[in-house]
Amino acid sequence: MASPISANKAELLAIANAVASEKMIDKSIVMEALEEAIQRAARARYGAENDIRAKLDPQTGDLRLWRVVEVVEEVDDFFKQVDVAQAEKLQAGAVVGDFIVDPLPPVDLGRIDAQSAKQVIFQKVRDAERERQFEEFKDRAGEVITGVVKSVEFGHVVVDLGRAEGVIRRDQQIPREVVRPNDRVRALIMKVVRENRGPQILLSRAHPDFMRKLFAQEVPEIYDGVIEIKAAARDPGSRAKIGVISNDSSIDPVGACVGMKGSRVQAVVQEMQGEKIDIIPWSEDTATFVVNALQPATVARVVIDEDENRIEVVVPDDQLSLAIGRRGQNVRLASQLTGRAIDIMTEADSNEKRQKEFVERSDMFQKELDVDETLAQLLVAEGFSELEEVAYVAPEELGVIEGFDEDLVAELQNRATEALDRREEASRAERRALGVEDALAELPHLTEAMLVVLGNAGIKTLDDLADLATDELVQKGLREQKRADGRRNERRRSDEKPGILASFALGEEIGNEIIMAARAHWFEDEDDAPVAKAEEAEAENVVDGEDALAADSPQ
Repeated sequence: MASPISANKAELLAIANAVASEKMIDKSIVMEALEEAIQRAARARYGAENDIRAKLDPQTGDLRLWRVVEVVEEVDDFFKQVDVAQAEKLQAGAVVGDFIVDPLPPVDLGRIDAQSAKQVIFQKVRDAERERQFEEFKDRAGEVITGVVKSVEFGHVVVDLGRAEGVIRRDQQIPREVVRPNDRVRALIMKVVRENRGPQILLSRAHPDFMRKLFAQEVPEIYDGVIEIKAAARDPGSRAKIGVISNDSSIDPVGACVGMKGSRVQAVVQEMQGEKIDIIPWSEDTATFVVNALQPATVARVVIDEDENRIEVVVPDDQLSLAIGRRGQNVRLASQLTGRAIDIMTEADSNEKRQKEFVERSDMFQKELDVDETLAQLLVAEGFSELEEVAYVAPEELGVIEGFDEDLVAELQNRATEALDRREEASRAERRALGVEDALAELPHLTEAMLVVLGNAGIKTLDDLADLATDELVQKGLREQKRADGRRNERRRSDEKPGILASFALGEEIGNEIIMAARAHWFEDEDDAPVAKAEEAEAENVVDGEDALAADSPQ
């Protein structure tokens, strides 16, 4: 390319038009880059201290070069200022404070200046091109795009998207999929990040939304909104599950997604490198959806724990391996699909667990309420599991139990209340023996039993508690899941440490309230400090005044 500085008018315009067309950017940006390059080169010739401006006519290519100077009474900067007498020669009627133009003659800029100008132009054009790429792709996250593999670097695939480049990082690729330069690939635009070296367009072929978009392309009913994909989960390259629902009762959502002889789902499977896809009817009823999600396994019973956001699924003994799946894949995908942790157990395990809980709760009621075994078992059979439930439940709920009259209900609730008081007093004594200060007992949500746990963990003062993060206090602990081989060694969230009070299921919001209440005294100290200093200063003034009076008084 000819040097823009030494080129004639026609060449300057031709260069600007060619660069704007090639890089697909506005011609005015190229013209600004040429002007800036000329200004920089002119400053190098006339002196960098001068305020030199350049203007290119976009129609004719004419170049105007001038220096801007300020009219002052006394010149301090000979490069940017002129006195009134000198200003009159440049512009008649100039007064102090005016900025006037001092035209400069065209100069023949040398090869070094031209090279420097070229770098300025290229940098400007490059910046404009990056901005154009960012503006073009910034709102396209979640869209499936087709590109050509440009290269594979350190396991990351660089994809030519035409006007930009995208990257499929190693963890967003389908495992065992082999791509080579010049292969055409489809991927999901995950996000577009603005960076100094240009926009980073991050692509994915492993995200569940990639599968959603592929189904929308293959199934017209999904594209039109008649069928909706409510949930999706993937084990990339191996297996996937989607939950679908139809807004038209006459259309079967599963059949529409499968297509004639499986043509629609097979098109998606081929794009995802043979990944098996289970298409499941979605249901608002969580238990029904869980049963569908665990297909092809047969489910005997579902127990939902809303407090823990967990689901206990009981299956026949011969269905355990099928429900869990190879390496836990089936239950893991079902858990992702439903958004809840799922525990799989056999009927034998479930019966054993329920029997154990029944015996433990019966023994607790028998001991704490001082009742016989039959009465304690009757309470457990009716769904009571804690003393608080007996003490604070409406008397009518106890009264409906066969054989329970008003006197018996009142007596049981009194005994439950007394038992809770005894527990609280015992915990208070233990807490004080551990050295946990009383200030902690005044915090919201904390019971004496919780304070004992805190004391055993070394949390004994407000500052000790205030130094904790919320997850250190209330984060739920590890939960084991039984595998097909009977061993209990597959853990969820194995990288997380349970919070000190995890067993009390307080929740993150309550944990935040406790931590902030423990930190409140820090801010009170800050607020009281200026008052204390003022009172101290006032006391000193009083003392000084008394000393002065004593000195002035006659002896």
